[in-house]
Formats: sequence, C-alpha cells, structure tokens
Amino acid sequence: MRYDLIIFDNDGVLVDSEPISNTILAGYLTELGIPTSYEDSIRDYMGSAMHRVHELVEERTGRTLPVGFDDTFHARVFAAFERELQPVAGVADVLGKLVADGVPYCVASSGSHERIAVGHRTTGLDEWFEDEWVFSSQDVGRGKPAPDLFLHAAASMGVEPARCAVVEDSPLGVQAALAAGMDVYGFTAMTPAEKLQGARGFFSDMAQLRELLG
Repeated sequence: MRYDLIIFDNDGVLVDSEPISNTILAGYLTELGIPTSYEDSIRDYMGSAMHRVHELVEERTGRTLPVGFDDTFHARVFAAFERELQPVAGVADVLGKLVADGVPYCVASSGSHERIAVGHRTTGLDEWFEDEWVFSSQDVGRGKPAPDLFLHAAASMGVEPARCAVVEDSPLGVQAALAAGMDVYGFTAMTPAEKLQGARGFFSDMAQLRELLG
C-alpha cells in the first residue's frame, strides 16, 4: 500500500534520545525518594507525555512531584542532548527517500515542541522538517496512548487516518496509532516486537523500514 502520509514518532525513532532521557528521569525520581531504575523508566514512561509521569507517581506513591519538576528534568535532558544526542542511524536516508518519492511526512511526539526542536537542531534533522510538519502532545492535551495527537497530525496535514502509516517504538505509541485507525510499523531497536503487538510490520534498522514502506 502506498501511504499518503508517514507520521514519525520522535524519541527513539528519529533521535536516539530514549537512553539519555530515561537515565536522567530514573535518576531524578530516585533523587526525590522514588526509587526508579532505568528499566522501570523504559517500561513505564517510554513514549509518554510528562503528565503520565506525574499521574503514575501519584497513583503508586500518593505523592505529588514538586513544582518545577518538568523544568528541572527538561533542563537536564537538554544539556545532555547538546553533549551527546545523535540521530537514529539511517533515518536521514529514509527521509531522503520519502522526499525523492514525493511522500509527505511529519513528526508527532509526546515530547514538547522545545524538546523536539532541541533534538532536531542538535542532530541536524531540523533540515528535514518544516515547522508545520511538527506536532506535539502539547497541541492536543492528551498524549499517547490516546489517538488525539495522531488524528491532529493527520487532519493538519490534510490526510485521512486510513491513508497514514505511523512509525513507533513504544507500546503506548502503537496503541495510539491503532486507536487512530492507522497502520503502524514497530521499531524494535529498544522494544521487542512482542511488546508492539498490533503493528503491521517490524524492523530493527532503518534500511528495513524503507522496504516496508515500499
């Protein structure tokens, strides 16, 4: 099937940010007296918006995270991005192929617009994305696994959901794409295929994605 729009998740799909951000999140929560391992953070928060962190912590511990938690977390993450963030290997080739084939694409991320911008600027991916092709959970209020973000991206790009393919690496993202009525392809570099059930296909490197998308 030839799709009319390819929607990319950002963290872990376009930029190799998940190891960085989840290491920092686990360390910060532990610092606040909420013991959290890197593995815990990947399991519970990978692919989610910040409101999920607050909600799960309060649900599990009865505690409210301090005012300024998000600002402190993002400051630490952005500083680490500037030092060490890299694009996901091969993603520029995928974007180049879409451009050559005339297939529209965009990014729809649980992260803030600022986080997306910092990551793209640091890795050089900002050259591939116009501002109007960048969508954040900030735009809709409810992050993944709700379908709102993907539906908003499709509507903004003028494409019916059934004509969209989503590229995701988290269970929450796959759930959101399926709820939006879109095909989804699961990137298994960090997440096993069995945790991305419902995806139309799976790939472990970007060269395989090019083949899946035709």
